[in-house]
Amino acid sequence: MSDERDDADAAADGTDDAQGVRTAVVTRPQRPSGKRSRQRAETEQSGAVELTDSDADDSDTTSKKAKKAKKASGEPSNNPLVFVITYLKQVVGELRKVIWPNRKQMSSYTSVVLAFLVFMVTLIGLVDLGLAKLVLLVFG
Repeated sequence: MSDERDDADAAADGTDDAQGVRTAVVTRPQRPSGKRSRQRAETEQSGAVELTDSDADDSDTTSKKAKKAKKASGEPSNNPLVFVITYLKQVVGELRKVIWPNRKQMSSYTSVVLAFLVFMVTLIGLVDLGLAKLVLLVFG
């Protein structure tokens, strides 16, 4: 049986190797992404009411909870005003999740876009000019 395999497995596990030196895996701390965790976001967006067996005993509260569950399930309302208000609430909620760039990032992004725009306008202009000259030469 080979000692090389045992040493490689031990080093991969972060245990002592053949010389008695302990190996460790260094990981960088994760940078915050600015995004909410998936589980937290689902619980915030989900307003569904879960009915249990004890709730079924109360006939008055059951119908109220069923209406709440129906509203929370995402079924569209027939009232256009409710639709618009719900839409605007969702827009505001999504805009709160956006990570907005700071002034330095915005100026660098803008300069990159403008430089690309100048490059593309020049390229298309030169191709158009070349093709126009070619058409004049061919059909003169």
